[in-house]
Amino acid sequence: MPIAHSTEQLTALANTGVREHIFPGAAWAVGTVDHGVAGAAGRLTPEPASAAMQVDTLFDIASLTKIVSVWSLIGRLIGQQRLRLDDRLDDLLPGTAGYALAPITIFQLLTHTAGLPLRARLRASYGEVYDDIVRGVLREPLEGTPGQAVEYTDRAALILGFVIERLLGQPLEQALAEHVLQPLGMTATGYGPLAPRHGQLIAPTEYCEQAGAHLAGVVHDFSARLLGGVCGISGLFSNVPDLQRFLQAMLASGLHGAGQVFDAGWVHASLTVQTGSLNPSRGLFWHPAAGTGPADDVWCHQGFTGTAMWLSPRRGRYAVLLTNKLYYTRDSARVNALRGDFMRCAFGL
Repeated sequence: MPIAHSTEQLTALANTGVREHIFPGAAWAVGTVDHGVAGAAGRLTPEPASAAMQVDTLFDIASLTKIVSVWSLIGRLIGQQRLRLDDRLDDLLPGTAGYALAPITIFQLLTHTAGLPLRARLRASYGEVYDDIVRGVLREPLEGTPGQAVEYTDRAALILGFVIERLLGQPLEQALAEHVLQPLGMTATGYGPLAPRHGQLIAPTEYCEQAGAHLAGVVHDFSARLLGGVCGISGLFSNVPDLQRFLQAMLASGLHGAGQVFDAGWVHASLTVQTGSLNPSRGLFWHPAAGTGPADDVWCHQGFTGTAMWLSPRRGRYAVLLTNKLYYTRDSARVNALRGDFMRCAFGL
């Protein structure tokens, strides 16, 4: 289906989400490597006086941080042969030597097959001092047998963030800006907290008792806040135009080989099932979109705040849906159903 034909349906879906109080507002896009359409629906909050949502409104993209930041930089290191998928953590992070994480590989972290603890539990386990948290994470016992099950955990991205910082000799936010954001022209994207700027719209997320208001410009994820707002788990703020640039660059890598940021081999390996017969299937940090099969070739990552992006090299198409559903609820059932409808419409499934 030509992209233009889906615009009316995608607009209607976004408006339905607002009308049914799934989220106060949304911004979205669907496109190819050289063409795209975008739209917005609703408001920043349900209040009638609230500003209307715009295509370039900034969102707390939650776990999409794992893709934009960690996945991108790990791919760069692998492309430069400074890192291999079978490298062990005890060869990369000296703090793991002699502990359960020592033999865990980069591949196991990227496929969520490392057997890591499933919950972050950072403050409860290690306190609030950054160095104590890092030390504790690297010494934590495993909860599963590596390679035996696919179990999504934030700790995989957290640990890979530590690997990136050690190998590049830079803080994660500096490495991301230099090697990904600036080359792609993603000028609106970055780690928070965000200082208010004239005319800048930021979608608020959940009500915070401590702040006495809905969070806006401050990362929702508590683990990220505990770590100063910058980590591999969460923390990035971005908007639809910047994520379009990101996904277009991924598609372009398949057409032109080695791109400015993304190597074609890295993108292809990441959007290929790497977990054999294990369920759910995983690529490298990406996963097949729910309700799709191998022939559909639609890959996805989602964020807890209500964000999602999809990519299909075979179809040469991407899609982005950013919402602030967390303003209303932590339950994801209704937004997941709408995401499924959005994905099927965007990719003509």
